[in-house]
This record gives sequence, structure tokens and C-alpha cells, in this order.
Amino acid sequence: MSDSPSAPSLYESREPVFPRRVSGPFRKLKWYIMAVTLGIYYLTPWIRWDRGASLPDQAVLLDLANRRFYFFWIEIWPHEFYFVAGLLIMAGLGLFLFTSALGRVWCGYACPQTVWTDLFILVERWIEGDRNARLRLHRQKKMDARKMRLRLTKWVVWLLIGLATGGAWVFYFADAPTLLRDLVTLQAHPAAYTTMAILTLTTFFFGGFAREQICIYACPWPRIQAAMMDADTLTVGYRDWRGEPRGKLRKSATAETEKMGDCIDCMACVNVCPMGIDIRNGQQMECITCALCIDACDDIMAKVGKPRGLIDYLALKDEVSEKEGKPPVSAWKHVFRPRTIMYTSLWGAFGLALMFALFIRSDIELTVAPVRNPTFVTLSDGSIRNTYDVRLRNKQGEDRLFELSVKGDADMQIQLEGMPEASVTVQADQMLLQRVYIVTPKGAAASAAESTPVRIWVEDLVSGERAHKDTNFNGKGN
Repeated sequence: MSDSPSAPSLYESREPVFPRRVSGPFRKLKWYIMAVTLGIYYLTPWIRWDRGASLPDQAVLLDLANRRFYFFWIEIWPHEFYFVAGLLIMAGLGLFLFTSALGRVWCGYACPQTVWTDLFILVERWIEGDRNARLRLHRQKKMDARKMRLRLTKWVVWLLIGLATGGAWVFYFADAPTLLRDLVTLQAHPAAYTTMAILTLTTFFFGGFAREQICIYACPWPRIQAAMMDADTLTVGYRDWRGEPRGKLRKSATAETEKMGDCIDCMACVNVCPMGIDIRNGQQMECITCALCIDACDDIMAKVGKPRGLIDYLALKDEVSEKEGKPPVSAWKHVFRPRTIMYTSLWGAFGLALMFALFIRSDIELTVAPVRNPTFVTLSDGSIRNTYDVRLRNKQGEDRLFELSVKGDADMQIQLEGMPEASVTVQADQMLLQRVYIVTPKGAAASAAESTPVRIWVEDLVSGERAHKDTNFNGKGN
């Protein structure tokens, strides 16, 4: 056998992270954001919005059955998916903007993985105690009655949170009160139970066990963020020029202590980090910029009588200038610079474009599809008839009477299949497929021409609003 050492493993076993409780402005900000984001997620499906008798009264609803998306007073139809695409582009630009200005603030404060992990850690702390108590319980090999009770209690609460998470998600796709009743009485569609089960288990696993592993291995954003950040980006960092060389705090001053930096190597910044990293080692992919280490370090600095800010939001440029004794640049100059202004301008341009498209869209729409087989029909009296499939959309909350007309050859007449007149009623918030005929008499110019441009108009006889589509009328061509 060869005595050569085996190749190192590419994967490292997970070392569970038990962050210590910390208080401070950034921790309070995270609590506020958690309360707001979770409140929005869990409560939004229960907000009512009156749209009329024939439309759902849920403020935010993804109505897949009717292929419709309702957001308060806004209603998105399938052919208007560009609104959703525009919102996704704005979300991406927003991530680029915040990352270039303040690093991974999205990951540290508002990412669902972060929010639910924070909530799970809070539950764990309530049940098992703070960091030292959880460490002792984790290192205890024997599964006695106390450890089993604490574990089961924690897991049950986690599962209930996961169940509420999955339940809230399915409420966005159906009327929430009705679906809740069907879920309780076991009359809901199997897809609802399947979705809830999947989201319950994934939330339970991701927030309870995987935690920082999702951010490190599953999420692509830590690897993308480097392209979004530069030397002007404000991110959490350690002022090593001030903290090093670090050493334990001593009451008596000696020549050795005079050479020491402000860092007393208390490990407070490491103990509160939900990712389990040491920010003093410099910028790391695992850092989510949650700033809890700032709260912990500032608290220690206040206790030992040293200035705050040993760990702080700072830019790489500031670190260089501070080492030279220069004052740091104003944070606003880091935030408002050409790169972030460009992202802000693009973000605002997309937002204004979407708002403009939303306000100018018509409440009635039509599409025209000529029936090509055959391209025209010669009737018994010699007149020529073309057939079209016209789709009429009524975006109003009440039934409307639409009248169709044609503009082209003066002799053209329009007829609706099954209708004595050129008008048809379209139900509220519905689309109607109507077969339409355009007829020209024998000897008319359009009958002899191979193709004649025509315009089909539709008018809402209640509001007077009009819309049109251009098409062609096919004749004999001789």
C-alpha cells in the first residue's frame, strides 16, 4: 500500500452554529424587518378588496384557474405578463443597487432564508436557552428525558411555523376563507395539501437544520455579489489597523499593553454571527452583512472604555485612508456615486415605464385572426365573404355591450355569427371568442382585388371607449 497521504476532502462537515443573543440598533432593525415581512406574508391573503359581484374580493390573488393576477385595484391578464417581467427586472436592479451601495443587506435583513432562520433561532433560544445552554445540550451525548423533551418541543414549534408558512402560500392562489374551511374539513384539492406539505418540510429543514448552509452552498448570490461590489461599497468590516495586535484586557498598564490594539480577543463578534465566521479575518463569501457583530463589538468597546466602531460599516477606500490618518469619507458619498446613480436611474425608468403602460392600457381589447381555409368564399349572389375569429376582452367589472364595425371599402358590411346585429354582450372581466364575417357585394373593388387593408373597430356602447385591429380582406384577385 502507498504511504502517500490521502487527497483532502472537498467538503467539510457542518459545524452547528449557535449564535449568542445580542442587543443593539442593528439587532432591533432586524426584529422590525422580521415583524414587517412576516406580517405582510401571513396577513396579505386575508385583506379584502371589493371589485364587484362577479369578481373575487381578495386583495392579492393569483387566480390560476381563470389565468388572472389581482393586486388590489390592478388586474393582470395572461397577455400582460410583461408587467410581471418588468417587476422581476426591477427586483434584480434593486438587488444590484443595494449590493453596490451596502453589500449584502438583502441577505442580512430581508431574504426569506434569513428571516425564517432568525425566527427559528428565536424559538430555539426560548426553549433551550442562550448559546452556552444550547452548546451544552448539543454536546450532551446521552438522549435523556430532558433533552428529548426540549428537542421535541422545539421541532413541534418549527413544524407549526412551517405549516403556517405553507398555509399562507396556498392562500395566495384561492379565496383564503373558503380554502381554510376546505382545508379544515378535508375537502380541499390534493394540490393544496401537497404544496403545504412540501413547504412545511422545506421550511422546517432550511430554517432549522440547513441554515447557513443554504446561504453558502445553495444560494448563487454570494458568488454574484463580487461583481456588484467595489472599493466604495459600504460593508461590514474590521479596522485591523486599530484592533491589532489584539490581546486580552489587563487592568494594569505595562509596556506590552501599550502596544496592544483595541481588540481584546473576546470572541463576541464570532459568538453572535449566524454564519459562524470571524469578521476579523477580512471579507468572506459567507458574510451576509447582518451587522450583529457590530452590535456585539460596540457593546464590548463601551464596557472597556474604548471608542466604538472597531467593527463597522466601512469601505475599502476608507480603510486605506484611515491607516494614513485621514478622516473617513462621508457615507453618503459612498452611497451616491455614478454606479449607484446608474442603477437607480434604470430602476426608476423601468418603474415609470410600467406605470405608464398600466395607466394607458385600455379596458377593452380585441385580437383578430383571419380564417385562412378557405381564404374567401363566393356566395350565391356573387358577393365575397371573409371569415375572422375575433377575441373581445372586457376588463370592466360589469357586462358591456360591444359594437363592431369595419373601415375599408365603402361597400363592406360586417356580420356576427349568431347575432342579428353587429353588437354582442361580453360578460364582466371575461373574454369572448366571436366569429365575424366581412362581406363585399359583387363588383366591388375589394372583391376584385387580391388583398385590401381593413380595420375592425370595437366600441363600448356604455363608456364610448374604442379599440381597433388592422387586417386584410382577400378577394378574387382578377
